[in-house]
Amino acid sequence: MSILIKPIITEKATADSELNNKYAFVVDNKANKIEIKDAVESAYGVSVTKVRTINVRPDRKTRYTKTGVVTGKTSAYKKALVQVAEGETIDLYSNL
Repeated sequence: MSILIKPIITEKATADSELNNKYAFVVDNKANKIEIKDAVESAYGVSVTKVRTINVRPDRKTRYTKTGVVTGKTSAYKKALVQVAEGETIDLYSNL
């Protein structure tokens, strides 16, 4: 079971990583802050100063079609915002 699922690469997360040394990851729903900190430190070789977690709720949509009402939702996930020590960076594009 891997704690880190994937990094979040959006415009907001990229700006946050360049300006404030904060990186965003999608993590396992049952992972706590200590496990997330250890996973980031071992995977990227940096020292983590702060971890913040967010449970992202699912988005629900309803469409009215010829065959009737179609409802659906996206899956919920846990997001972690990890702050790295000053002067250290994480290269998220090295595996591409």
